Amino acid sequence: MSSLFTLLPDAVAIDSADSKNAILDRLSGLFAEVYQLDRKAVLARIVEREQLGSTGFGRSIAIPHARLPGLSRPVAAFIRLAAPVEFDAADNMPIDLVFGLLSPEGAGATHLHALAAISRLMRDDRMHAALLAAPGQEALFSLLSNSIDRDAA
Repeated sequence: MSSLFTLLPDAVAIDSADSKNAILDRLSGLFAEVYQLDRKAVLARIVEREQLGSTGFGRSIAIPHARLPGLSRPVAAFIRLAAPVEFDAADNMPIDLVFGLLSPEGAGATHLHALAAISRLMRDDRMHAALLAAPGQEALFSLLSNSIDRDAA
């Protein structure tokens, strides 16, 4: 879907997780189901990264990310939360949008470029509003894939 990472339609979800741990667990499960990854390994890597500092970067958005052995290219997953959840974000505000990224273990620059692209997309006020207003998973995927493809061009 993007030259930087793969985001499949089934990796986009609407969820009612009610805590940071529940969000990270659901995100790990989504990665495991959609990309056939080991759920425990994904969760361990995401939690390990989260312990270095919250990936809640503010404006009600979190971008949990990690590097994982065995991946051939970065993969992404997206969750819109049914209600905002505390996430230890930089601005101390709860989050309602979660964009997860997993990259190959040695993908230094590739990982950073993918994170930067996701960050730019998620900081766009119109995109944020559109993602919150989207009627379902298909609409969310369409918004994300169209914007990422357009920005990559």
